Amino acid sequence: MTLLFVILISFSVFAQDFKQEILLTNKDVIWGFDFLSDGKVILTERIGKLSLFDPVTKKVTPILGVPKVYAYAQAGLLDVRVHPTNGFIYLTYAEPKPKDQSATVLSRFKLKENKITEFKKIFEANSNANPYHYGSRIEFLEGKVFITSGERGDRPAVQLLNNYFGKVIRMNEDGSSPEIWSRGHRSPQGLVLRPGTTELWEAEMGPQGGDEINLIKKDANYGWAIVTYGKEYEGPKIGEGTKKSGMEDPLIYWVPSISPSGITFWKNDLWIGTLSGEHLRQVKLDGFKVVSQKEHFKNLSWRYRNVRVGPDQNLWFSTDEGRLGKIIPTK
Repeated sequence: MTLLFVILISFSVFAQDFKQEILLTNKDVIWGFDFLSDGKVILTERIGKLSLFDPVTKKVTPILGVPKVYAYAQAGLLDVRVHPTNGFIYLTYAEPKPKDQSATVLSRFKLKENKITEFKKIFEANSNANPYHYGSRIEFLEGKVFITSGERGDRPAVQLLNNYFGKVIRMNEDGSSPEIWSRGHRSPQGLVLRPGTTELWEAEMGPQGGDEINLIKKDANYGWAIVTYGKEYEGPKIGEGTKKSGMEDPLIYWVPSISPSGITFWKNDLWIGTLSGEHLRQVKLDGFKVVSQKEHFKNLSWRYRNVRVGPDQNLWFSTDEGRLGKIIPTK
């Protein structure tokens, strides 16, 4: 049975049960971050900087040997993830190509102090000249690596299986044997494994409305741009409607848009960093059913780019304004 939970209204701001602690303020978008075993944080800035941040001393150390990236519009240095067991760090970014084109690529490397070693590009998606919708979130599951790849403005390609536009891709940890796991995605910037399960949850932005949370299944088609709850920015409808046989309904969708980016599970709830929504959204679930939603820290005008649970078990976040911080329960 296809699951569908419709979210059509704007939620009021609830009383805050958390406080924010800002740990770092940089000059550019902190697109991705993850935690090393020694407690340091590795983080990307979209302009092409990769750094180590020590939460104890507050020292920021630039990492040397970062690959050349295409940093323009939505392109740049994107997600970073520390593999839990194999010693490698995985990195996605927009790689420059001839004729002002670029492609989403995945590389992996190891760190020796603050220097990149054993660097290797292990996957490359298709390239074009549109500097947006790169996808790029990374997740690990059962000895495989999953990454999201955005549609890059090429809507017809999303439904075809001869390219990586608008896809979730699965591959071996060394990048070998890449395969299209799902298709029909627009701008997927959230991907997370639900703790204690093998469920991959994905978040993607619609155009004007139609943002989605999806449960990713092998060979499933999520509909873009044939079915969507969004409209063109100029107003006309997109595609054939909101539902079609053989295409998955979202678990949740939003009209108007909140622009979901990074997602994670914390204290059994789904947490979403929102961009145009400018808040952290808490979604309480009963299995796959949405019980309630809350907006936190809405009145700060911050674009929340990513969220992850830290080793201290608090919820860490990053913003487009260059902030790295965490929220801490107050009761």
